[in-house]
Amino acid sequence: MGSILQDKNSVAPYFVEAALACATMRGLDATPLQRKAGLDGMPAGARVPVSTYGTLLRLLAQVMDDEFFGLDARRMKIGTFSIICLLALGGRDLGRALDLTCRGYNSVFDGIRLGLRRQGRLACLEISPAAPGTPLALFAQETLMTYLHGLACWLVRRRIPISAADFAHPAPPHAEEYRVLYSSTLRFDQAAARLWFDAALLALPVAQDARTAVTFLNRAPENFLVRYRNPDSYARRVAQLLDRQPPTAWPDFDTVARTLRCSPATLRRGLRQEGRPFQAIKDDLRRRAAEAALTAGTEAIPDLAARLGFAETSAFHRAFRKWTGLAPGAFRARQQA
Repeated sequence: MGSILQDKNSVAPYFVEAALACATMRGLDATPLQRKAGLDGMPAGARVPVSTYGTLLRLLAQVMDDEFFGLDARRMKIGTFSIICLLALGGRDLGRALDLTCRGYNSVFDGIRLGLRRQGRLACLEISPAAPGTPLALFAQETLMTYLHGLACWLVRRRIPISAADFAHPAPPHAEEYRVLYSSTLRFDQAAARLWFDAALLALPVAQDARTAVTFLNRAPENFLVRYRNPDSYARRVAQLLDRQPPTAWPDFDTVARTLRCSPATLRRGLRQEGRPFQAIKDDLRRRAAEAALTAGTEAIPDLAARLGFAETSAFHRAFRKWTGLAPGAFRARQQA
């Protein structure tokens, strides 16, 4: 990814390259796709607007007559996803709708199996190879995870917070992008790709119908890439409040609650329902500030640690490694490279 930082309104160039590779692997000329999608003239290595990437995926599906871009042994013909969406609407709640979604995909795919699993207070959407020991293409896992999450959010008209995301491959160079796409908690080299979320959300009623599905499908796949956001969410309000002052001056939880004119219990419950604990919000703001400073490469690491509110540089090193899997110095070296 070079020195490219995350942005919810754009995607890393990796995803564009992976999509275009699907075309070239089938012997297609990618140049007309790039031109029609509006990629011509963009600086090399620049992030790509979500709308442009969505247009590219739609064009790719059309020229290949495959809504999964040749990533499975069997072609997923144009219109298949619409049928799967309509099938999902037959579920009265999110759990049944996702069960139907997985059945629909499994009736189409030859090499991939989808499933909805429940494990205590958590549930997960799982993506695994039909034949054990046969690795799935990285882009196939990423695309399915994005589509399934987008569909789940649409079905219930609210964002489904992902508590953790598992990946059946080592951390790739663009792994930081996953924090925007999926979750701040990432686990690699797992047995299968999984999106974990609160099992209680499976009881949410399906809030869409065949009429609203028309609009949804007409905007696909761009709408999978733009997460359901609530500008009035507790997490967003807390983040905005903290972001207005340096980490060394951040107020405690009770003070934040008073500033937002709610009780600590109400704020804690709201953040829990949104899947964004107070500590996670602070960690995310610190991580972003650290990544920006390390990418700029002008601030000494001990000074950065102190500015971010760490009493010791060693504590910052431990936290940064937990967030990114890299030591601060290694992250800076990679960005500058």
